[in-house]
Amino acid sequence: MNIITLIENTAERTRLRAEWGLSILVELDGLTVLLDSGESGSVVHNASELNIDICTIDKIVLSHGHCDHTGGLRELLMAMKKRVEIIAHPDIWDAKYVKRPGESEYRYIGMPFQREELESLGASFTLTKEPVWISDRMATTGEIPLLTDYEKVDPNLYVKKEGTFQLDPVRDDMGLVIKTDHGLAIVTGCAHRGIVNTLHHAQKLTGVESINTVLGGTHLIRANQEQIELTIAGLKGFGIQKLGASHCTGFRAIVRLAEEFSDIFFPNNAGTRLKI
Repeated sequence: MNIITLIENTAERTRLRAEWGLSILVELDGLTVLLDSGESGSVVHNASELNIDICTIDKIVLSHGHCDHTGGLRELLMAMKKRVEIIAHPDIWDAKYVKRPGESEYRYIGMPFQREELESLGASFTLTKEPVWISDRMATTGEIPLLTDYEKVDPNLYVKKEGTFQLDPVRDDMGLVIKTDHGLAIVTGCAHRGIVNTLHHAQKLTGVESINTVLGGTHLIRANQEQIELTIAGLKGFGIQKLGASHCTGFRAIVRLAEEFSDIFFPNNAGTRLKI
């Protein structure tokens, strides 16, 4: 299995574009699955720089409906020039906003396209709250239950329904789970529902306890120190062998993760290739 990060906040070398967003390609058993598309068409540029033929992508999975994970869809579909299944939660089409302390207005951060436009470019949406088994060894998580008492959904995120702003539970948050000979590999978008919750859910979904690799966003960027330390303690209980936290993890949390998991931690930026 190959996992290649196409888009991330940072890039590992020149000519690759970095942007606030995430896009990760998984190649397994002759199947190519893309998790997210980043914030812009840079996903097409970076794929070309990494000698990846985007026309070989079999399926696209959207981890949630925020624009930094879906904004590259239009250019991606235009470049692929074929029909492709996009697997996601129905809530990706919710009107999503953010409003942080001190800000006076709600800022739209949801899907930047209309469904009809993407379908005209070849997208075929499979929308479900349940896990989807893409192959015998790869599945989406579906909705992730909130189990821990320290992992909370960001209180600055909102959804607009019937003209009013309500806290967004981000039920559309999900990731990819892959069975390998060495344990599970779990690829997340933002882990808005909690990275530890996500790993517990992956174990239950697959019936596999061993977790080899965790890769992607952990949304610890606005977590306080207590939550970061509790998350570290929770992660240590899984016996992870490779940890590449990135994107919305945040600098403080990345530093602590690198300190605590020094032997297995690596910076997962655009251009990173992982082979399992």
